[in-house]
Amino acid sequence: MKEKLRTILCFGDSNTNGCNPDGGERWPSDIRWPGVLQKELGSEFHVIEEGMGGRTTVFDDPYYPGRRGLTALPMILETHYPISLAIIMLGTNDCKSCYSATPLAIAKGAARIAETILGYDYPQWCCIPEVLLISPIHVGPDAASSGDILFDYASSEKSKELAAVFKAEAERLDVHFLDASLYAEPGADDIHLDADGHRKLAVAIADKVRTIMNR
Repeated sequence: MKEKLRTILCFGDSNTNGCNPDGGERWPSDIRWPGVLQKELGSEFHVIEEGMGGRTTVFDDPYYPGRRGLTALPMILETHYPISLAIIMLGTNDCKSCYSATPLAIAKGAARIAETILGYDYPQWCCIPEVLLISPIHVGPDAASSGDILFDYASSEKSKELAAVFKAEAERLDVHFLDASLYAEPGADDIHLDADGHRKLAVAIADKVRTIMNR
């Protein structure tokens, strides 16, 4: 009997949506890391890309509506179940100056996303998904001068502290963890992945997914 198709949900911000650091246009689907991940994993997996520019974990954007990840998540889970693995890569936008969030507060926000996925009221025939919590790439020191005035130098410093607290939250929840900054860095705008960054990150995530799904 053929093995069932396994669905992977990629829940993130503009670095999942694929914003090009050189001009802000969107990378084609085969360049964006979820698309590369699909290619890496092959036809036994269905990779769903749910990235939105400006998305936070739990904070309401003061200028653009609908960016609070925790609010959007239930509808997305209801749309896409059954899900074998949910990948969460949020936290970059939480580093913006307008939120005044500490690294720990940002990690707790990401943990609320993970907890919502684990505790969602799925139908009885659905298994609870595995969760992979990814701490995002670092924000560069010149992010504000690239066009987003809500990022500042403190945002850059804050982003460098996320991996440790994200890992601690992943361990507390007994979910999987990966530090994106070990594999990729921002492109010309100091915020978003370039094509090579998408590829490198996707390869690292694919290796992690194989480990998780083949346990």
